[in-house]
Amino acid sequence: MSATRMMILGLVRWMQPVHGYDVRRELLSWNADKWANVQPGSIYHALRKLTEEGLLRAVATEQVGARPARTTYEVTPKGEDEFETLLRGLWWNLSEPPDPFVAAFSFLPAMPRAEAAAALRNRANLLRAGIESMRASLESDWVRTTKPVHVGWMFELWSARAEAELAWCERIAGRIESGVSYLPVELTDAEAWSRFPGGAEPTASDAE
Repeated sequence: MSATRMMILGLVRWMQPVHGYDVRRELLSWNADKWANVQPGSIYHALRKLTEEGLLRAVATEQVGARPARTTYEVTPKGEDEFETLLRGLWWNLSEPPDPFVAAFSFLPAMPRAEAAAALRNRANLLRAGIESMRASLESDWVRTTKPVHVGWMFELWSARAEAELAWCERIAGRIESGVSYLPVELTDAEAWSRFPGGAEPTASDAE
């Protein structure tokens, strides 16, 4: 939520006075729903909440024809302070975003080895396709001529992270296929371990 608050406050500060519709459109043009978890449906709610908290000020509401009424917002002095605090907090602190894949990977032994390895290699292929897409975007005229330089640097960060995860997926898939035990030696005979298909040694067909 702090990233959503920071981005909305920052955009209103940059574009003010601005309609909520234009804030939403700008965030969607950045694909912020994918990399910052800014959900399109939550933007208007966030604008209202920030206004209730005194961080934004509704300066006008207008309606044209049968279109829904649009409210124009500005940042208050309190909102300026909040934006600066959130911005620097996100710059100076390291926070790991929740990743559903990590939750699933914590139950690796529940997956048959062959399927787990195949899923990791498929994940690597998806990451590879994403990297190629990002590289194509970086080389496109759209990014080079219409976006600030730091947007390209963001693409470089996403690409570097994806490349690291791609290599990890392929490396772990190989270890799984090798039959390495998932548990310390003293726990391999635990009764509960037999409930997990991945705890068994790979069969001949798995190794092929």
